[in-house]
Amino acid sequence: MKITIIGGGNMGGSIARGLSKGSIFQPGDITVLDINQAVLEDILSFNKEIHTYRDNDEAIQSADIVVIAIKPWMVENLLDGIKYLLDYDQQIIVSIAAGVTFEQLNQYMDKVNIDDPVLFRVIPNTAISVGESMTFISSCNASDDQEKLITDIFDSMGKSILVEEKFMSAGTALGSCGIAFAFRYIRAAMEAGVEIGFYPEQSKEIIIQTLQGAIDLLKATGSHPEQEIDKVTTPGGITIKGLNAMEKNGFTHAVIEGIKTSNI
Repeated sequence: MKITIIGGGNMGGSIARGLSKGSIFQPGDITVLDINQAVLEDILSFNKEIHTYRDNDEAIQSADIVVIAIKPWMVENLLDGIKYLLDYDQQIIVSIAAGVTFEQLNQYMDKVNIDDPVLFRVIPNTAISVGESMTFISSCNASDDQEKLITDIFDSMGKSILVEEKFMSAGTALGSCGIAFAFRYIRAAMEAGVEIGFYPEQSKEIIIQTLQGAIDLLKATGSHPEQEIDKVTTPGGITIKGLNAMEKNGFTHAVIEGIKTSNI
């Protein structure tokens, strides 16, 4: 099975790197196309067996799966240029362009009846490069086997969930934008750590391990976060004082509003 990724930037390159470390594709079955030679050289420096080209029609025509990993505003022009190279009966087309709907993708390929191409919309996050992405997947005209294949591919680089297309925007806000929100918390906590006496790298190490412990604890117990909070908040204690100070300054409200605002 061969896969061609059109666009080798942050997300396309991360997918290529993640796939090359997995068991579903051999590195030599992965091709990345990008007009930026520096981007391709960076991918080759990671794994020289991945095929890279600035332009290659054969790489598109021979692929079982074609991944569109470019900016949303570039998708229409790209598909206008390659739509006659695609074999809609044999190939699976995967778009990771946020906000570009199935209806739009079909129109860009002159498939206005939405009855031919097997399409997937996929929204990962940047942790895909280390095999820890939270990925949302939606399908159009796909069989159960095809849905399983795409889900298995992205499960090999983290965890994926198959949803209706109407939930893709919400998934983007919660999972893809969400990783930036998590980083912002880490940055804020690092600054607090420095203020109370730790060096920045010490502070970062402490916070990362604390978050990793919280994640692993929730996975192991399956409990609600509030249950674990209750275990460490004693009457008159310092933890509840800290939590109340965060809430007074709008912590929960800010998180909810940030996620809701990103759901567009």
